[in-house]
Amino acid sequence: MSKAGPSLVIGTKAWSSWSLRPWLLMRQFDLPFQEVNIALRSPETAADIAAYSPSGKIPALIDGALTVWDSLAIAEYLADCHPELAIWPRDRTARAVARTVSAEMHSGFQALRQNCPMDFNARGLAPTGRAAIEPCVARIVAIWRLCRTQYGGAGGFLFGDFCAADAMYAPVVSRFTTYGIDPAEFGDDGPATAYMAKVWSLPGMTEWAEGATTQDT
Repeated sequence: MSKAGPSLVIGTKAWSSWSLRPWLLMRQFDLPFQEVNIALRSPETAADIAAYSPSGKIPALIDGALTVWDSLAIAEYLADCHPELAIWPRDRTARAVARTVSAEMHSGFQALRQNCPMDFNARGLAPTGRAAIEPCVARIVAIWRLCRTQYGGAGGFLFGDFCAADAMYAPVVSRFTTYGIDPAEFGDDGPATAYMAKVWSLPGMTEWAEGATTQDT
């Protein structure tokens, strides 16, 4: 990986939840990268993405001749490139759980994605299907409570210090805020709500919010 860093190809910040994940991860670990923005929901979007990503999807990390075009794969690549950084938890058990809950986020919760699309700076929106998302919300709250209780310690994040698992769940924190979803209504007695506040306190979330406001959509 060059000193100038790779290029990270992302979509419109207001809407691209998958782009937020590696972007926030790299910001939090102070990894340099060149940001390439693709405007979503335009007639040129598909062609613009295809110029960078063979899957036709973003985000994509371009490091020299290598292109990594999946958010979770990008996290793994960064962890391989930077073993000195705790991109995943150092403890083997915690690391396995972090990868497991990240994979669950990566492949699941379709009803939440469909009924609560990310609109990063919006507030007071209503889900298109409240009943459909409730099992997803309950499961996510359970994951947050489990991780915070068993592995979080005093660090405030899912596994204490910020790691890739937190980057994977950051868009969910945004969604819950946008759609007024209160973890307390789904069995939270404090850890999940505190976790949301911790994620929102990240400078990267503030920077992303500013980009979502100013970026031409």
